[in-house]
Amino acid sequence: MAVKELEVKLISIPDNLLDVVYTACRTCYSPDGAIEIFDNITPDNEKKLNLIKRVISSGHYSTIEHIQLSFAINNVSRALTHQLVRHRHMSFSQKSQRYVKEKGEFDYITPLTIRHNPKLNEKFESLMTQIANTYQEFIEAGIKSEDARAILPNATASSMVASLNLRELIHIANLRLCTRAQLEIRILVQKMCDLVIEKEPWLSEHLVPKCVRLGYCDEDKSCGRMKPKNG
Repeated sequence: MAVKELEVKLISIPDNLLDVVYTACRTCYSPDGAIEIFDNITPDNEKKLNLIKRVISSGHYSTIEHIQLSFAINNVSRALTHQLVRHRHMSFSQKSQRYVKEKGEFDYITPLTIRHNPKLNEKFESLMTQIANTYQEFIEAGIKSEDARAILPNATASSMVASLNLRELIHIANLRLCTRAQLEIRILVQKMCDLVIEKEPWLSEHLVPKCVRLGYCDEDKSCGRMKPKNG
């Protein structure tokens, strides 16, 4: 089976992202009403960014929760999606294994550690073929796909639309870009961040591993990028 690479597309981001965040920031600290602030917003992006960065650096993150982002994601494993759905402030629409029947040899994601080991990769592919054949046998025997899916592995490929606000994306980047996160989800989150940074370069300093933001590593075992908190 041909190797399918993880794909991400940013399908929704506000055109007036800076204006929305700036309005939220100004509203909190101005005697003027929110409507008046938005209607008379400054065209000076540098001025907007100076205020936004100052407010965010103070920990006032509610101001960036008004920015909603949506991504279309292809060719990720169910193992990855099970990790992603643990994040509380995201919305998902995912390919259903209940309503979508797999046909022939289903698509699956082979971890790089297995893919780079020819002997184990061969065993992995053989097992996937065996599972696919058994799945088809169940379907042909009249077993509903919602029950036949019980034998499909975490490696089964999936696709989804995922939406979240900007604060949550920063939180996810801080956690999932850490080298201790699983490689597949690190690659996904890095692609998501790169797409947003392409639109809004000022976010590059926020969409980073938490150690870069903190200036130290708070994990039990450090990868060495930053010194441990108590090191």
